[in-house]
Amino acid sequence: QVQLVESGGGLVQAGGSLRLSCAASGRTFSSYAMGWFRQTPGKEREFVVSISGSGGNTNYADSVKGRFTISRDNAKNTVYLQMNSLKPEDTAVYYCAAVATYYNVYAPTSGYDYWGQGTQVTVSS
Repeated sequence: QVQLVESGGGLVQAGGSLRLSCAASGRTFSSYAMGWFRQTPGKEREFVVSISGSGGNTNYADSVKGRFTISRDNAKNTVYLQMNSLKPEDTAVYYCAAVATYYNVYAPTSGYDYWGQGTQVTVSS
């Protein structure tokens, strides 16, 4: 029902910035809450940030609050993750995720059904 493709990862020095993009298929993009998760070897995948289908509600993990910003452009079927003041601890594979909603004001932190392939973010010290 939904296909997600992440892009924008790469290598950046500590303190630098990156912007990740997630392009989604389909014509009902606004009915999906979207989230970003990340995973490093030997660790479980962890929640980073999410945004409601309407774009009016967001949730941020404490570890990225004040540094990362999620946004979406429903006309382009795209979600963005602006990452500033990057730290080596942010190094991970970042995954875009989607979950269908009917009343699109919620930004869940879990329970996502669709996942992208991931994009590597490496922050050097």
